[in-house]
Amino acid sequence: MQIDAHQHYWDPSRGDYGWLTPAMPALYRTFAPADLAPLRARCGVTRTVVVQAAPTVEETRYLLALARNDASIAGVVGWVPLDDRDAPDLIADLAREPKFRGVRPMLQDLPDDDWIATADTSRAIEALIAHDLAFDALIFTRHAPALEMFLAQHPALRVVIDHSAKPPLRDGNAGWSAWSDALARLARYPQVCCKLSGLATEAAPGWGDATLRPWIAQVLAAFGPQRVMWGSDWPVLNLNGDYDRWHACAQRLLAPLTDAERDAVFGGNAAAFYRL
Repeated sequence: MQIDAHQHYWDPSRGDYGWLTPAMPALYRTFAPADLAPLRARCGVTRTVVVQAAPTVEETRYLLALARNDASIAGVVGWVPLDDRDAPDLIADLAREPKFRGVRPMLQDLPDDDWIATADTSRAIEALIAHDLAFDALIFTRHAPALEMFLAQHPALRVVIDHSAKPPLRDGNAGWSAWSDALARLARYPQVCCKLSGLATEAAPGWGDATLRPWIAQVLAAFGPQRVMWGSDWPVLNLNGDYDRWHACAQRLLAPLTDAERDAVFGGNAAAFYRL
């Protein structure tokens, strides 16, 4: 079974997507399960993990409502205010939903790059661990030192790095060393996995196998195929590619892996990590 470990659904009329504006015509419309269904079918993707795109509890409940009525949604990664004193109670409430599988603070958008290491989130993190929920880390290279501190503080928390820490593909060799070093440091923590997603968005237009090959190889070298999971990042992917193209590219570049390793990257690892 193939699982897309990272995609989004949204409705701009809900009004809580601060980053999503009419200036982004490719994305500024409702994207729902019916829009993704034919794309999944062509690629043989059976189930997905839907990830929050707005820093609100209301959007999380919106996604959970979609999940109740669509069998293709295997899990929802939502948002909670982790530094709020009531966060543990909110997490307990959301955990009653069988498809609520984790949370994602939008670290890349916060004004303080060190927030995850310095904010008082310990009670919320303890609640995540108690309810066997996961943590998605949406970061750039510059966030890696703070995330390392956070990982050391919470060794029992399952964490996945979204979009391979958004490698600087458009910078070429200029950003390679800092990114690859950061990825290797994060991979030293055994509770951490990495999503093979978002790379097309970070690449220059006209990307192809040759563009992405070294970056994907570095992700696999750092984490190994047993801790990497494929995701589309659809519909954000539409800014610089499409579902079929990215899925086919990943299939080709991962062809040297064994059948068991490819099955893990394209589904098994996500199922295990998110307890699907």
